[in-house]
Amino acid sequence: MSRERIFTRRDLLQKSAAFGALAVFGATAACKEAPKPLSCEDTTALSPPDMAIRTSLQYIDNSNQPGKQCSSCQQFIPAAPNACGSCKVVKGPINPGGYCKSFVAKPA
Repeated sequence: MSRERIFTRRDLLQKSAAFGALAVFGATAACKEAPKPLSCEDTTALSPPDMAIRTSLQYIDNSNQPGKQCSSCQQFIPAAPNACGSCKVVKGPINPGGYCKSFVAKPA
């Protein structure tokens, strides 16, 4: 007659340790903070005339116009990924997801 055990005590301890390590790793990975949204609103380096243009064209950091974002505008000059770009019309840092009145869609 053969006696088979499903789990030995050693197997149970090893699997418990592995499961515990996996649980700690999973909890650590899940607790990472979400990346902060890109903000391109620091205008401290702008001159008053440049600030006046930015204000008069009603630049906003996050577009409220469907399909109209700075990244799809002819005036937008992109920078590195996840960084503020610039604009040919509006001075200062420009969010790729922003919008202003000078929006002109890039040709298709």
